[in-house]
Amino acid sequence: MQPIRKRRDNDLTFRTNTPNSSILGSKQNMPQKKRRKEAFHFDLWFCLTLQNWILDFGRPIVMIILPLEWFPLNKPSAGDYFHMAYNVITPFLMLRLIERSPRVLPPSAVYLCIITFVMGASIHLVGDSINHRLILSGYKLHLSVRENPIMRDLKPASLIDSFELLYYYDEHLGHLMWYIPFFIILFIYFTGCFTEPTEQKIPVKGQLLLAPSALYYWYLVTEGQITELFLLTFFAMVAVVIYQRHHGLRPDCNGLFLFYSFSVTVLLVALWVVSLWNDPVLRKKYPGLIYVPEPWSYYLLHVKNWR
Repeated sequence: MQPIRKRRDNDLTFRTNTPNSSILGSKQNMPQKKRRKEAFHFDLWFCLTLQNWILDFGRPIVMIILPLEWFPLNKPSAGDYFHMAYNVITPFLMLRLIERSPRVLPPSAVYLCIITFVMGASIHLVGDSINHRLILSGYKLHLSVRENPIMRDLKPASLIDSFELLYYYDEHLGHLMWYIPFFIILFIYFTGCFTEPTEQKIPVKGQLLLAPSALYYWYLVTEGQITELFLLTFFAMVAVVIYQRHHGLRPDCNGLFLFYSFSVTVLLVALWVVSLWNDPVLRKKYPGLIYVPEPWSYYLLHVKNWR
């Protein structure tokens, strides 16, 4: 009996010391390992900022620069290909960011956010592509669908309802399904970026990314018309900071980078609203309590005509 008992004890010891001995053991060790990864994720933040500027902000610009003859109206434009690339690259980078999160997240929640993000961005891809072709035909972004001159002569008049539905998919449903999971992922990542109150500083290369990152988020909030969603996310981040400080924790360098980027974005949005507060045309286009005009509407109304 003793040799058998020895073998059982040795086998139990071997299983306990094996790294992949059990799923529970690996999950228990994972948060401890991730908490030690407090290095600044410069590669991910840089790639996110760069591809946001090129594939999202640069999308309408490339459609203006490249000759129209290269992309017929019944074929995808250069901006559409940029949008397709954005719909693939951004979810990949978001998944990589979640992998480095100090907080272990349930895979089902992450996958649901990514799937919803891709679906919303794809809806916006179709709506924005058609919207660009309407602009080339004389559609005015600073006017509503029914007030546009090219819509008044449509026959039958019920076609205007179809274009209003397209506008709803593009500017409302598509944006919500695109941006809500985007900010949920960033917020969940931020909640795990807290550590003991040691000296946490953003490295110089991270500080250089703050301005372009915040400026892009300003464009995202204003052009995407998601001011309420962004402010809700920002105030939730502030609440988390206050709560964690009460428990003796501080944001690490990645948490500081995200929090400072959002803080500067709030300032930029406020300056943008104040500068256009008395614009009568944009006031009519964007009624309601929260008045945040779109940059491209401002460009088509003032800058393009002035040039």
